[in-house]
Amino acid sequence: MSTPHRPAHGQHGHVCADDCGHDHHHAAAASGIYLVSPSSAVADPASVDLACQRLATEGFKTSVDRAALAVHQRFAGTEKQRLAGLARAIRQKHPIVMVTRGGYGLSRLLPDIDWRAMADSGKRFVGMSDFTAFNLALLAQTGAISYSGATAVADFGGKQVDDLTAALFGELMRGELEILSFETPDADPVDCRGVLWGGNLATLVSLLGTPYLPRVRGGILFLEDVAEHPYRVERMLAQLWQAGILQRQKAIVFGHFTNYRLAPHDAGYDMPAVVQWLRRTVKVPVITGLPYGHIATKATLPIGQKVGLATEPGMVHLVIDEHHH
Repeated sequence: MSTPHRPAHGQHGHVCADDCGHDHHHAAAASGIYLVSPSSAVADPASVDLACQRLATEGFKTSVDRAALAVHQRFAGTEKQRLAGLARAIRQKHPIVMVTRGGYGLSRLLPDIDWRAMADSGKRFVGMSDFTAFNLALLAQTGAISYSGATAVADFGGKQVDDLTAALFGELMRGELEILSFETPDADPVDCRGVLWGGNLATLVSLLGTPYLPRVRGGILFLEDVAEHPYRVERMLAQLWQAGILQRQKAIVFGHFTNYRLAPHDAGYDMPAVVQWLRRTVKVPVITGLPYGHIATKATLPIGQKVGLATEPGMVHLVIDEHHH
């Protein structure tokens, strides 16, 4: 495996990417992004304008759906408006469809989305958090690949843009990202291939028992969450284990679980304790440290794509694109 040639700077020294560098015919094809809001309302419209400017500097033209800034209760418009936005997204010319933000709202829409039309459009759908519901439903209903990671407001519309987040998004969209390597504080040894799937844990668990959770056997399941206490994370993992899902995977990869507060009675029970419990209970390799979650530096990952995963002491290599190896 070649050495990643663009190590990140400063705080990003833990993550690096390996581009193949000769797939530039994808560059033109990756040049346009259409922004939609299928979940929560955008709090500050100026953040979407800023995201468009920032994406332009990364080489992406943008168009904003006419209902992207709509507001109805906590949602970015009524169900009808949000569904119409997704329908327009597959009819317009840009190849990439990115959500402005996550939050909540896609769960209501799942039965009314034309999944076959979404898949047949050939668009590359990108988002995370609440968008996990779309990513997984698309995979469950059609087998089509979509992407979990960068979103417009969180990653391109704030005070500053994380260079590595922007670079990893651009490389994946242009077909240049071969290997994502990252430091791990704690990984079981593994060398496997499987379908990469997952996303936000609470959103994934909310799809159990519905037609929108893909049935992935021998997959590589990646997970993150925000503002979920470790006991709630464990309870959701226990549900996935008792539903028979975790033990069917080749590996479970943890991104970041952030923005929760421990109580005195937790008495040392924290996310590492949850990981220990998981290893003891579900005999599947567990990896930590994936740069993914509600954090500044995040990878964009292909959901539904077959990938490779290999560890060495202190390092993990996620092989996104194997056709050059």
